[in-house]
Amino acid sequence: MPRPDTVAAPADSVGAGLDALDTPVAAGRQRRLLRAVVAPVIALTLVVAVWQFLWSRAYWPEYQLPAPLDVWRQITRIVGTGEVWEFLWVSVHRAVIGFLISLAVATPLGLLLAKVPLVRAAIGPLISGLQSLPSVAWVPAAVLWFGLNDAAIYTVVLLGAVPSIANGLVAGIDQIPPILPRVGKVLGAGRFDTARHILLPAALPGYLAGLKQGWAFSWRSLMAAELIATSPALGFGLGQYLHNAMALSDMSMVIAGILLIFFVGVGIELLVFRPLERAVLRSRGLGAL
Repeated sequence: MPRPDTVAAPADSVGAGLDALDTPVAAGRQRRLLRAVVAPVIALTLVVAVWQFLWSRAYWPEYQLPAPLDVWRQITRIVGTGEVWEFLWVSVHRAVIGFLISLAVATPLGLLLAKVPLVRAAIGPLISGLQSLPSVAWVPAAVLWFGLNDAAIYTVVLLGAVPSIANGLVAGIDQIPPILPRVGKVLGAGRFDTARHILLPAALPGYLAGLKQGWAFSWRSLMAAELIATSPALGFGLGQYLHNAMALSDMSMVIAGILLIFFVGVGIELLVFRPLERAVLRSRGLGAL
């Protein structure tokens, strides 16, 4: 009969091993939280400090480089009057609607490009070329086609976002092991079921990368369209605010508009795409728990 101490020792070592595994995970979470909060604050503080130093030394005239405090006053003014919420609503809801329409168009297009060689040979280079074309180039054409209305804005957003989303899906599907679609076919999956249950889930990391890039392009396209195509009928968004600042030669107002556009883009990335990316990586055992 084994001695009690020889039985308890392995159990104690197993428990100690599990504790050792849990400790780095908890410490890793704390480090990630620290980096996510402290590092951006330090970087932002350094940028503002350098900005304040350059302004105090008068390296550029006031109309070219305003004081950080003047820009802060501009932001607090439009927040205090409530104007900022109108700007954000007009621009963000347009960007979201345009992105969702782009998603509905680009997903089946990406599937066709990835699985139909003739379609890929015919329009694949065209889609890649559209992705490299600056979206601002479409603004004059869209205005001439549709006039100064929302249709012109959404056209520019779609032409900016659809190629990125479609190419991201194609890249994800190209990396799927060929055995997976074959297994689905053997099990009786049709084309729709194969796309829904095999291709899209397996290509999700590449597809998500395309979605992130598609959102970035749709946001840039929207700002370019709002900045150039200005009209009371289009509402007053962030692009219109930036256009008015340029017309008034008010540099503090220009930088305030740039910062608002920047923070919206960063906010969508942190609140929407970063959690999605982490969830996808965790589901595949690739990310930290």
